[in-house]
Amino acid sequence: MADTWLVVGLGNPGPRYETTRHNIGQLVVDELAARRSETFRAHKSHARVVETWLRPGGAKLVLAKPDSFMNVSGGPVSSLAKFYGVEPEHVIVVHDELDIPFDTIKLKTGGGHGGHNGVRDVAKALDTPEFPRVRVGIGRPPGRQDAADWVLDPFGSTERKTLPILVGDAADAVEQLVAEGLVAAQQRFHAPRA
Repeated sequence: MADTWLVVGLGNPGPRYETTRHNIGQLVVDELAARRSETFRAHKSHARVVETWLRPGGAKLVLAKPDSFMNVSGGPVSSLAKFYGVEPEHVIVVHDELDIPFDTIKLKTGGGHGGHNGVRDVAKALDTPEFPRVRVGIGRPPGRQDAADWVLDPFGSTERKTLPILVGDAADAVEQLVAEGLVAAQQRFHAPRA
């Protein structure tokens, strides 16, 4: 169905990872579900899903959180896309991005994975990199900390103060992408903040 969008928040399963930087994609789809007073349910595609609407009478949204680890997210995403009949151009992947400063959101369709193994696996499973992405900036680690450790650390106390705003903005970006398209969402979210 052309008016159905699959919105996938990448992350790792389980309480150990819930509040880590790598799971910001899942925090965003949690926010989208909360705005609609919806609760995630287990799905046979090894994911938790919510079936809802952008707004009454609007596009259908399937919000999803894979139950797999980040690096093998592609299987659940591909299964969900097949189950709901969603083409890659309507599969929005929300994920953390090291190369974007914290508290910044960038949107794009296609391109490389930038070393993000979750995005790489989704592109492989969908057999194309041509899907929209909402990239939520987490910034690079300070000093010599390894990036792999950084993404699995919880947000710091300073970050936690603005995290709800960042998650809300990323959820807004998803909604605008669905409602008005990529260019409109980019124009809003790529502009410098006042």
